[in-house]
Amino acid sequence: MSKQQIRFGVIGLGLMGREFASAAARWMHLLNLDVEPVITGICDSNPALFDWFAANFPSIQIKTGDYHDLLNSDQIDAIYCAVPHNLHQQFYIDIIAAGKHLLGEKPFGIDRAANAAILDAINAHPEVLVRCSSELPFYPGGQRILQSIKENRFGKIIEVEAGFLHSSDIDPNKPINWKRMIDINGEYGCMGDLGMHVFHIPLRAGWQPKNVRAALSNIVTERFNKDGVKVPCATWDNAILLCDVESAQHGAFPMTLKTYRIAPGETNTWYINIYGTEQSVRFSTRQPKSYYTMDYKSGSRQTWNEESLGYASAYPTITGGIFEFGFSDSILQMWAAFCDEVAHGRGGMQQSFYCATPEETAAHHAVLTAALESYKQQAVIPVVKGI
Repeated sequence: MSKQQIRFGVIGLGLMGREFASAAARWMHLLNLDVEPVITGICDSNPALFDWFAANFPSIQIKTGDYHDLLNSDQIDAIYCAVPHNLHQQFYIDIIAAGKHLLGEKPFGIDRAANAAILDAINAHPEVLVRCSSELPFYPGGQRILQSIKENRFGKIIEVEAGFLHSSDIDPNKPINWKRMIDINGEYGCMGDLGMHVFHIPLRAGWQPKNVRAALSNIVTERFNKDGVKVPCATWDNAILLCDVESAQHGAFPMTLKTYRIAPGETNTWYINIYGTEQSVRFSTRQPKSYYTMDYKSGSRQTWNEESLGYASAYPTITGGIFEFGFSDSILQMWAAFCDEVAHGRGGMQQSFYCATPEETAAHHAVLTAALESYKQQAVIPVVKGI
């Protein structure tokens, strides 16, 4: 089967840039998909990062420290951009204005004003597909939860819980990096960097919070810089957002959202639990094969059932169903969805779950902006749509 090629430039060659490149190298893992990414350009301010890419991707034609070189090239159709939050606004707007499709990293702007400027650029260039990176809902458990939401199996929703937890920052001797600096990461702290993981499925379900009560924690207030000197570390390490949701289908219910950089014992654990009067479901990447459901009818026992999901992906692959799904698989599935939508449009995609949209990033920013105000006032703050 001949495949349509999408020629990609990668801006930011760190952890996630390498993950995307690795997914492109594994593209033959996917079955029956008639589109594929080809990496033709790379950009980073650190040229030492070029070597790994050049050694593994002979398709690369441009290696540069100036991202405009990628935007000006007719050898590039789309961009994956993974740069610090303070650069999102200018980089993303320039990419969109250059007519390149964009998959950008969270949170799509250091603050709400930056996010609004990016959305203005998107609206001015409707021919460009723009999406936000969010791979974890592509886990089989996430896909099953989306199916339950689509089929409205819950009855009346009692409560929703979702979170993203890891513990790399529990070490007080871990040196400071840009994600701990307000001028680069932004005031949101952990909420901006981790929040879309938590918000993606609730927002896709239409569960936009109408208000928020935020509990924010700055646990390690100083860290060593590269010179071994202790400097202030002012970003939020952990956040709990208690929200009220009004749903046309389910009425009012509470939703608790957590983003933790200091969650003892956790390493990138994403979870979502939905409790309803007729069905409840739970899934966590800590136990990626286990999917928990409880179906209830009046007078019946309340019993949780565990199902071993195995490998069941949105896009079929060569992997047998008896095997386990992992993070690199979720990255591959997300990229398959993005390339599928670039090539065929949303209506022509092989499956129906598309990547996080710019509108969903705007909804995310609305909640996080309210969360900051909630903490300052120690009050419940309404979530205001638009600016």
